[in-house]
Amino acid sequence: MDSHKNAMDTLQPRTELDLTLVTTAYLPNQLPTLSLPQIALAGRSNVGKSTLVNCLAGRKGLAKISATPGKTRSLNFYQSLAGGYCLVDLPGYGYARCSKAEREKWGQLIEAYLKTTDQLRAVTALLDCRLPPQLLDRELVDWLRARRIPVLVVLTKADKCAQRDREARKKEWRELAHPAFPPILFSGKT
Repeated sequence: MDSHKNAMDTLQPRTELDLTLVTTAYLPNQLPTLSLPQIALAGRSNVGKSTLVNCLAGRKGLAKISATPGKTRSLNFYQSLAGGYCLVDLPGYGYARCSKAEREKWGQLIEAYLKTTDQLRAVTALLDCRLPPQLLDRELVDWLRARRIPVLVVLTKADKCAQRDREARKKEWRELAHPAFPPILFSGKT
């Protein structure tokens, strides 16, 4: 099956994806061997990854949401029973209230996942629509592109900026990331 088609199907609006948390990994040796295609969700702490998971699931509370950055400290594998794939919520990068050693541990876990998972079809880079491209976000996209991992760009918090700014961000990320599909605007509220 075409990996790019799988990636796009993941982001198509549906009323419910029937997502279920199937496993969690805190250490590289806990990474599951799943035969399902996988789409990873990557982004800064507090960019809205958990909100996106809950919206796609059609219910609140599946992915824990916190006002404190760094709530997700593991890789969380959500299987879409309807779609036959997994969404993998990665720990956020950037600011998080935790030790440097803890952040390094997350980085090692994420890198182990991205380098060793045969079923990875794409990484969805969640980016705050209110901000111009940030260094850490550009580094993520560059790292993925260098490894030929398809990138999907989702601009979060789109309800918090003007239409003109949203369009400017879409254009910037289209030019910087060369994503597999045009950037998608997302708001957990609207």
